[in-house]
Amino acid sequence: MTTKTAQQPGQITGNVLFYSQPEPLSPELHGKLGVRQSDKPFAFAKPGHAVPLTVGEFPLAAICGPIIFVGDDKTPIAVMGLNAGDNMFVQEDGMFEAGVYIPAYIRRYPFVFAQDDDAKQMVLCIDRKADFIIEGGDMPFFEKDGTPSDYTKRCMEFCNNFEGERQRTQSFVQILKDLDLFEPKVANFTPMNPDGTAGEPQKIAEYFGVSEDKLNALSAEKLKELRDNGALGQIYAHLLSLIGWDRLVALAMARAPQQPAAANG
Repeated sequence: MTTKTAQQPGQITGNVLFYSQPEPLSPELHGKLGVRQSDKPFAFAKPGHAVPLTVGEFPLAAICGPIIFVGDDKTPIAVMGLNAGDNMFVQEDGMFEAGVYIPAYIRRYPFVFAQDDDAKQMVLCIDRKADFIIEGGDMPFFEKDGTPSDYTKRCMEFCNNFEGERQRTQSFVQILKDLDLFEPKVANFTPMNPDGTAGEPQKIAEYFGVSEDKLNALSAEKLKELRDNGALGQIYAHLLSLIGWDRLVALAMARAPQQPAAANG
């Protein structure tokens, strides 16, 4: 995979979570810019109640909340809140709660790779709307001669690794599709009435997940293949993570008297 910073910036289109104004990074446009140390480094992630996840992150993310699959592409998602636009783990000070796994998708911000179809390569972009990108920032994007700074090189390497993991995730999802392991699932919440009886169940989310029945019906040979290529462990991490719906509901109930509103992943 060929990657670079832009020499002749073009137009980047499409909607990407957290990125309001992605621009190909170039010394012409951003030579004097850099990132300042922020008092609220993850405040931008507060609206991200459902964050894309790569398959290698499943074991770490599973201890914090549900890992689900959404859309026709069955994109893996870390559920970090019950209500759309509210990441329950980002505090008012713009920091994540201690012990919560922060997905790489969030950690790479404000950088992102975009496909340059004309040049047939990936171009490193930044979100120009990020409030911690300023002129004369603590960590400049470029040296005085226009070459990428060490900071930019490290971020480019991180994004390169993320892109590799993203492709590996696509391969993992394709394996599950080929084996027809996905099924629609629903997460429900049952509130308690004032008299202590159970109320009417409320739908929290609809999503795709691995069917345990379909998984158990696979042949021993196919299960061994999934074990050997590492997919089986990731499948179990996903299945175990679904217990996390109860954790999210408990957190929501502890923080507010009202019942959590329905939110699809």
